[in-house]
Amino acid sequence: MQEKTFVISLGGSVMVPEEIDEQFLKKFKDFILKKVALGYKFIIITGGGKICRKYQNSATRLNKASTIERDWLGVQTTKLNALLLKASLGKTVHPIIVDERGKVKDFSKYPIIIGCGWSPGKTTDFNATQNAIDFKVKSVVNLSNQDYVYTADPKKDKTATPIVEISWKDYLKIIPKKRTPGMNVPFDPIASKLAQKNNLKVIMANGKNLANLEKILTNKKFKGTTIF
Repeated sequence: MQEKTFVISLGGSVMVPEEIDEQFLKKFKDFILKKVALGYKFIIITGGGKICRKYQNSATRLNKASTIERDWLGVQTTKLNALLLKASLGKTVHPIIVDERGKVKDFSKYPIIIGCGWSPGKTTDFNATQNAIDFKVKSVVNLSNQDYVYTADPKKDKTATPIVEISWKDYLKIIPKKRTPGMNVPFDPIASKLAQKNNLKVIMANGKNLANLEKILTNKKFKGTTIF
């Protein structure tokens, strides 16, 4: 059964790019429930996305919010997204939202566990990685609004090229060494070091492309970046 258990980090940019993407959430619900009917199990960790950064930026402008205050805004935004996803998926979801490590230790009778941010200093990338370790899942599927990890930010650098495979050692060279609240990187440095230490693989792909996600889950050739 282990090969049918997946940890998915679902980016806030996919769920709520500007407004709540109900069309995507309906398609995602149908996709996940079809996989559940085939015996799949999922731990889905929701990110905060752009709305998270809007709250953090407002708090900074209003009163020069501290790092911890901005982190807590981020945590609560991810929890709101988790509650939305839980409501969308219905009775198949474990009733407890994982908002701290070890809060849910097994699937019990529920094939889907949903989690969010935990505490200041820990991103949802980190939480997804820690859940993969705790549940003995060998990889994390990170779904964002990008098809690949690039050699540089493609929005700022026209010479940026997509990366299909990259080692943790090389990946850590192309992202900032220090994590900051609301930082926008494919996979944050703290989570990356944890994944590297535990020999976890992370697959980065575009969350809107559910046909591609199907290929990832069934071990077929897919569009995306593998970090190992």
